[in-house]
Amino acid sequence: MPDPVSHPPTQTPRPRLRASLLAAVCALAAVASWSCNRDSADRAAKKRIFSPEDPPRVVASAKEKLNAGNLGSDAALARRVLRMDAAEITERLGSHRSQAAVKFEWGTRGNQLELTENRTLEAGAGGLSGDFHAVVGNSHDQGMDVIRVHGDVFARGKYGPYRQRLRDRGMAERVREEVSGALRDFDSLFLGRLKLEPYGQTTSDGRSAQRYRVTLGPAVQLASANAAALPTVMEPKGGADAATLNRRRFADKREPQEISGEVWVDEETAVVLHAKLEGRIKVPAEGDQGKEAFVRLTLDSGISDVGRDLSLHAPEQYLPDEDKPPGIADALDRFGIPRAGATDAGTTPSSAATKPPPEPEDESP
Repeated sequence: MPDPVSHPPTQTPRPRLRASLLAAVCALAAVASWSCNRDSADRAAKKRIFSPEDPPRVVASAKEKLNAGNLGSDAALARRVLRMDAAEITERLGSHRSQAAVKFEWGTRGNQLELTENRTLEAGAGGLSGDFHAVVGNSHDQGMDVIRVHGDVFARGKYGPYRQRLRDRGMAERVREEVSGALRDFDSLFLGRLKLEPYGQTTSDGRSAQRYRVTLGPAVQLASANAAALPTVMEPKGGADAATLNRRRFADKREPQEISGEVWVDEETAVVLHAKLEGRIKVPAEGDQGKEAFVRLTLDSGISDVGRDLSLHAPEQYLPDEDKPPGIADALDRFGIPRAGATDAGTTPSSAATKPPPEPEDESP
C-alpha cells in the first residue's frame, strides 16, 4: 500500500504575534478615541468663540429689579443703592444731569480748614458707553473738565485749553465715577453706617420716590476686615512725613459721631434722586500731647432732566494729542539726542537737531 500523504501539523499563532495584533488594535482604538475627543473639543471651542459675547457686568446689574421700599430693612440692599456707580445709574435712567455740592471742614480746636467742591455730570443716552460731560471745581480755584463724545475724549484743567486724549486708558471712566460718586464717598467715609428709615412718598423732577430719613447706625463688619492680610507698607528711611501719618491715622482711627439728613430713591429704578446729608467724624488724640481732630461733611446732591436730550458735543477748539510731552522733547533737542527715525525729538521746526551749549572753560587759578 502506498504511504499516505503526510501533512504538516497545523501551527497555532505564536504568543508574540497575538500580542502584536492586540497592541495594534488598541493603538487604532486609541487613535480613533483621540480623534473623536479632539473633534468634540474643537466643536466646543468654536461654539465658545463664535457665541454672542456676554454683556458687561454693569449691564447685567442694571437689569436687576431692586425694591426701593426695602432699603430700611435690608442693609445690603441699602449699600447696593447708596454706592451705585455712574455707569449703572446711566444704564438704569438713560440721559440725565447729576449735580452735587460737598463741603469739607477739618482740623482741631483753634485750627480749622474748609473746602467746598462742586461736581456736575451730564450723561447722554447710550448707558455704559454713552457720551458724557464731567466737571469738577472747588473753592481753591482748582478744577477739571472731561468730555466724551462718540468715543472721542477731551480734557482740560479749569483754565487750560481742551486737549484730545487718543490714549485715554480709562481716564474718562474714572473721572465719571468720581464726579458721580459723592454719595458713595460719604457712605464710605462714615464706614457704611448710614441708617435709612422710610417716612413717606415724594416726587423729584416728576418721578415718584421713596423718602428715607438718615441717621447714624451701629458699627458694621466691613468686608475688608475679612480679607487676606496685606503686605507690610514700605517706609522711607527717615519715616513717613507728618501729612502721611495724619492721613493714616484718619483712615485707621476715625469714629463717626453723628449723621442727619434724607435721601429720595426712585421707585422705578432704585436710583437715589436726591440726597441732603450732614455728618461729623472724630479722630482721637494720639499721645498725651496730641489733639483730637474732626471732619464735618455736608452733601447736597440731585438728579434732574432724566430722559432729556442734553445736546452733548465735542469742544469747538482743542489741541491735538501729543506723542511725547514737550518738556521731554525739548530736553532731547537741547542735547542733540534725535528721536528714532527723525532728526530731532519732534518739537523743533528745523530738521537739524539743536546743538548743546558749549561747556564753560575751566579757569586756572
